[in-house]
Amino acid sequence: MSEPIEFFFDFSSPYGYLASHRINDLAAKHGRLVIWRPFLLGAVFQVNGQSALMSQQFKADYSLLDMTRSARRFDIPLQMPDPFPVATQAAGRIYYWIEDQDKALARQFAKAVYGAYFGDNINIMPKETVAEIAEKIGFDYEDCICAINDETYKQRLKDVTIEAMNRNVCGSPFMFVDGEPFWGNDRLEMVDQWLESGGW
Repeated sequence: MSEPIEFFFDFSSPYGYLASHRINDLAAKHGRLVIWRPFLLGAVFQVNGQSALMSQQFKADYSLLDMTRSARRFDIPLQMPDPFPVATQAAGRIYYWIEDQDKALARQFAKAVYGAYFGDNINIMPKETVAEIAEKIGFDYEDCICAINDETYKQRLKDVTIEAMNRNVCGSPFMFVDGEPFWGNDRLEMVDQWLESGGW
């Protein structure tokens, strides 16, 4: 069977949110699975000397236009949340805790977190909030709080973030297709073409 697509994303990334609506269907079209890999984009920015997109005035203005335009293009609900961006450690840790139990439910959780933040303007930084989101898909609230505080899942999220840095992941979303890197929601069409043609 063909290798799965690796999908690196940060829960506070609007372009990651947009890509999350499309990546699974795109992969399925080509008989591929997707490995969802939440990581901490802020840590990557610190190491790489980057600043957040929305802190750069001209880029921020354009990006807001582009994000909303892209959302309309694919009929994806989007409202820019306040506050933005936020720390996503709690969501990332719960994600990997759920993934250890059920990968499909982990993806469902990821989509629910993204939807809460970019669809409903719910602040996803507090651990209580993401625990409540996980509770709605069937997980015990207190177990979720324990997972957030568990050193195992703190380290898992750190390890994936370090792996992302070691592989030159510089933004969200970032995808690997058979080792080939693609950065950005606007590269999904190229990923589609790459899979269709076998690369070039």
